[in-house]
Amino acid sequence: QVQLVESGGGLVQPGGSLRLSCAASGSIFSINAMGWYRQAPGKQRELVALLPNDGGTNYADSVKGRFTISRDNAKNTVYLQMNSLKPEDTAVYYCYAIIKVGATTTSRAYWGLGTQVTVSS
Repeated sequence: QVQLVESGGGLVQPGGSLRLSCAASGSIFSINAMGWYRQAPGKQRELVALLPNDGGTNYADSVKGRFTISRDNAKNTVYLQMNSLKPEDTAVYYCYAIIKVGATTTSRAYWGLGTQVTVSS
């Protein structure tokens, strides 16, 4: 059993900052990638940032230069530092990870339950 637990969401004014955290726990053999998606009301879930093991970070164009993703592999934790937040960043942010639970198993995607980020004055 694998769990992803997010924290750090909340209400912030435009131009402000938030830091999201997501810790993976359970029967983890290896983690191939960790990242963040978001879903705003009435919109599809979209990639925000992804950090695979090879370090080739991917960011959505809308967050480049404002958001920074990082990982602490020893803690199986991924972070998303969000600066210069805009009202259009308002969404539920979901943690995402590609995890193997055993040496001979296939990697699969896991999702957290999500944390609300609201940017409003």
